[in-house]
Amino acid sequence: MVTYILQRLGLALVTIWAISVVSFVIIQLPPGDFVDTYITNLASSGSAVGAAEAQALREQYGLDKPIWVQYAKWISQISRGDFGMSMEWGRPVLEVIGDRLWMTIVISLAAILITWGIALPIGIYSAVRQYSIADYIFTFVGFVGLAVPNFLLALIIMYFGFKLFDLNIGGLFSAEYQLAAWSWGKAWDMAKHLPLPATILALAGTAQLIRIMRANLLDELRRPYVTTARARGLAEWRVIMKYPVRAALNPFASTIGYLLPFVVSGSIVVSLVLSLPTVGPLLLRSLIAQDMFLAGSIVLLLGILTVIGTFISDLILMWIDPRIRAGMHG
Repeated sequence: MVTYILQRLGLALVTIWAISVVSFVIIQLPPGDFVDTYITNLASSGSAVGAAEAQALREQYGLDKPIWVQYAKWISQISRGDFGMSMEWGRPVLEVIGDRLWMTIVISLAAILITWGIALPIGIYSAVRQYSIADYIFTFVGFVGLAVPNFLLALIIMYFGFKLFDLNIGGLFSAEYQLAAWSWGKAWDMAKHLPLPATILALAGTAQLIRIMRANLLDELRRPYVTTARARGLAEWRVIMKYPVRAALNPFASTIGYLLPFVVSGSIVVSLVLSLPTVGPLLLRSLIAQDMFLAGSIVLLLGILTVIGTFISDLILMWIDPRIRAGMHG
């Protein structure tokens, strides 16, 4: 088991390095650079930047160097815990991201817990009560959840919240805590605001996982070992929960790897609609400004989230499936 975990960790490190290369290259594929965008924005406001000043800016940010030199400098800084300077903000990347990263992780984890908490019992019930009225209702609701974009759902909830209850639904904090330092009061205020955006972000993934769990469990319930267990007189809940559900959880657990980055990347529009202090809107802004160090760092962090999610999936699969553990000893 230790060898298996070490192998996965080694593979994770190689994957993170590959992600850093790909993300840095892709961000620089569009024509121009941050200085070009900066000059264009100044020109639109009536100001002008000379060629000498533009060249000085490129030298200041290291944009006059070849891409491999820029990457080597960036990755060497990251290895020391320094993600570089944001060219647009003029501050260190980690300082710009600041609490946004932790807010994003909190919302993502809350959305995943809600996704699992809803999808798992409904998927089991739909499989056990196949073609029942409840199964048809859950199937219909699941398809609606897949079809309706999260940002549209956020807009609908905001409209009815304001229209019916005179509530300004948005953000993670009340007005008095927006700029306040962290305290128990601010943490509790965030906890009260967290369920709504987390539920909105979770709905699309929930609908998909309900279908996955239902299909997997239906396949397991038709296996001969289930018929044998019933013939031996085991209680129905034990027949279902002891082995079929555990076996059906394999593909269910493997979705963690993409759920973490999906929640973050899929939350950009929702974050803009609900005014959430996450890294999604910051990523969009940095890509438009071609702030490569800020955008590259956020994309790299998304990749790290994917790797972490995949590693957690592997550990959960190893725990719930004895066949994987047997394969490691085989």
